[in-house]
This record gives sequence, structure tokens and C-alpha cells, in this order.
Amino acid sequence: MKILVGSKNPVKIDAVREALSNYLGNIEVTGIEVESGVSIQPAGDETFIGAKNRALNLKALDESNNINADFFVGIEGGIAKEFNRWFAFGCICIVDKFGNTGFGTSPHFELPMLVVEKLLNGAELGIVMDEIQNEENTKQKNGAIGYFTNGVMNRKELYIEGLKVAIIPFLHKEKYF
Repeated sequence: MKILVGSKNPVKIDAVREALSNYLGNIEVTGIEVESGVSIQPAGDETFIGAKNRALNLKALDESNNINADFFVGIEGGIAKEFNRWFAFGCICIVDKFGNTGFGTSPHFELPMLVVEKLLNGAELGIVMDEIQNEENTKQKNGAIGYFTNGVMNRKELYIEGLKVAIIPFLHKEKYF
């Protein structure tokens, strides 16, 4: 079974491989960079739109290039304001070759206002976390969740949980589609 992921980020590709192999068995996962069509740091529903756009852009690429993939996965990191606080989360959209769609989200974790202010002024969370940690490319490592949980959870684990729930409609097609 072939699965395309709308990113070349190894964290996202590995998360898809680990999470979806539990349900789909032997899978081949390939990352392809596609556009999200949303801002660099999406907020609220824009995060869902970005994830869906990535999945649909993969599906279109698959059709035009005869790749014959079975599933297309868009993963978009975003922020959302809930209960007067700002949270970071990953949104996952899975589309199958028939156009059926499922969504899931990772756990949400609260962000400090010093980070949120930079995000609301146009910065991307990965860049802000690089500055805070004085490291490069932390989004392809443990990410913000790794920093804020003191290494107890990493970005791959965060996405795995969202992928496990995004696949639900495909496990119970008769109820969803």
C-alpha cells in the first residue's frame, strides 16, 4: 500500500509510517513537498485548511503522474486560541484515492505569550523555537513539544497520536462515507 505525505520532513514521514502501519500493515511511505496554501504559521481553521490542501495537492500530483498511491496525508502545525489561551497542535488530513477524507489532531499544548506574540506577528513556531533553544532546525527534531515537555514527548510522538485518530473514518467506512 502506497502513502504519500505532503512534506519531506523526516519527522512527519516517520510518524506516518509508524502510526499507519498499525492499521494498514506493510506500507510504503514517500514524502513529497507540496504547498499548503495557508500562511507560514496557520491559526485556527486555517490549520485544517492547510492540512487538507496538502493532501489534495498530493492526490492531484498522484493522478497527473500515475503514482497510484492509496492514501494522501497532509500534516499542518498550527495554533488555536481556546479558553483565552493559545495552544499549538498538529492537524492531520488523510484522503484516500476515492476522495474520502478523515481529519485528526494531535494533543494540544499551551504556548507561553512570549512565543505567541512572535507567532501573531508573522513568525513560524519552528523558527521561534530555534531561537529559544539556540539550535537549528528543531522542527525536524523534537520540536516545540520536546522543549516544553522537557524531552518527555517529541514531535513524532505528537503527530502519531493525531494520525491514529485521523484514520478512524477509513476503519469504519460504512459509518463515515
